[in-house]
Amino acid sequence: MSPGKRIPRLSSAWLIGLGIVAVLALANAHLVYVAFSSQPDCVSHLKLPDGSANHFRAAKSGC
Repeated sequence: MSPGKRIPRLSSAWLIGLGIVAVLALANAHLVYVAFSSQPDCVSHLKLPDGSANHFRAAKSGC
């Protein structure tokens, strides 16, 4: 292989690598943005008067 052909191949590998890193960084930034900008609504939770542990429920209701 001649030295002239190695440089474009190396630079294209770097560009592909940087593109993959950029896509991953943007996806993570979007997830962080959505996590901080969205606020879930109040949801009623199941509360059983007998105290049975057969159902999942919130430890403390926010409503």
